[in-house]
Amino acid sequence: MKFPADFVWGAATAAFQIEGSTTMDGRSDSVWDAFCRVDGAVRGGDTGDPGADHYRLMADDVALMASMGLQAYRFSVAWPRVRPDGGAVNQAGLDFYNRLVDTLLDNGITPWLTLYHWDLPQKLEELGGWTNRDTASRFADFTSSVTGRLGDKVTNWITLNEPWCASFLSYAAGIHAPGRTDPAAAVAAAHHLLLAHGYSMAAIREIPNVHAGITLNLFPVKANDPDNPWDADAARRIDGLQNRIFLEPVLEGRYPEDVVTDLEPHMTGLVRPGDLEAISAPIDFMGVNYYRDYVVAGGDKPEFPSPWVNAENVEFVVRDLPQTDSGWDINPDGLTDLLVSLHRTYPDLPLYVTENGAAFPDLTTDDQDRVSFLDSHLRAAHAAIEQGSDLRGYFCWSLLDNFEWAEGYAKRFGLVHVDFETQIRTLKSSAHWYCKVIRDNGLNDAE
Repeated sequence: MKFPADFVWGAATAAFQIEGSTTMDGRSDSVWDAFCRVDGAVRGGDTGDPGADHYRLMADDVALMASMGLQAYRFSVAWPRVRPDGGAVNQAGLDFYNRLVDTLLDNGITPWLTLYHWDLPQKLEELGGWTNRDTASRFADFTSSVTGRLGDKVTNWITLNEPWCASFLSYAAGIHAPGRTDPAAAVAAAHHLLLAHGYSMAAIREIPNVHAGITLNLFPVKANDPDNPWDADAARRIDGLQNRIFLEPVLEGRYPEDVVTDLEPHMTGLVRPGDLEAISAPIDFMGVNYYRDYVVAGGDKPEFPSPWVNAENVEFVVRDLPQTDSGWDINPDGLTDLLVSLHRTYPDLPLYVTENGAAFPDLTTDDQDRVSFLDSHLRAAHAAIEQGSDLRGYFCWSLLDNFEWAEGYAKRFGLVHVDFETQIRTLKSSAHWYCKVIRDNGLNDAE
């Protein structure tokens, strides 16, 4: 089961989850540093220190990537490390990412740089965060600082990672930093994040020969009973608030009319002239993060707790499927459906799976459950290619066990086991398996 000859094989991480060293070399607080100090916000009271201590162990980690045969590495740049408090450039912070990029290139690994993976400077949050339109302009400044230093070395750029999480999960549900529970704030944050994407794309385009896009966490949504109008409307609403509210502005230059109606009055006056033109600036690819799909039912039911705005009377149906340690249904067919659907709707858009993986208990490093998960999802990705999807690469989440946001260190997603007390790295069975996939550029049907 071979993949295209130029298929990109990589792994992904995020700065706050692995770097640690949250006060070193001029770095200031992010919203996640502040959130971790809120009682009960993060499981076990865990914080971003030590993470996987990548800030100090970067060279060793890149050597580990090289030993695994990784062709590409997707990482994020910490905004509070490069422009502390959202202010002036901190050269020491930029120096770290310059060393990282040089070390990757010296080891034959292509850097894929994500500019925003949720670590907004806390000082900017105190000025309104993503509810403040000016934050989009500050993000453009941050982008220019990074491109100005790394633009001659990095050709693959991602503006935002999962703006749904950075808006609805963070400003409406309160599950992620900054932990707010204001629906109007969440809708404003979603728009301003998309505006930041557009402004960032304009700054990236100042670099010659770039390959740039955005990463969305997309969830196929199906009605439990498509013939039931309550279920069908629940699926429409959840798909709108999870997927289409980001896809259509970026790729079509408009917000879906039904979503705008669902979100009134929160969207009144939010979109200004020129916003959608900026947001829909051409991208070279779409990054797709896939972990699960949803089946939903609606009707006259009690309100089910959910992080969506206006998702009243929606039930997320529990199916008879295996689950990850996060309690997420395992359905690789959803990845095929998603990739094929995107291709049919946007046939000229190249796609990359920029995150796919699972948390399992990992009581030993022989993580055969993760091997099975990744194998089934790569087969699903291959099936999408056979059906015409222009899928060009796959980044496993995650390279290392790390700080898993509100779950702290309780959930392990890594190909590589990290002992957080000693920082010793050990390749799991899934890492050895993935090395072989990369070497073979595909899967053995007999395995």
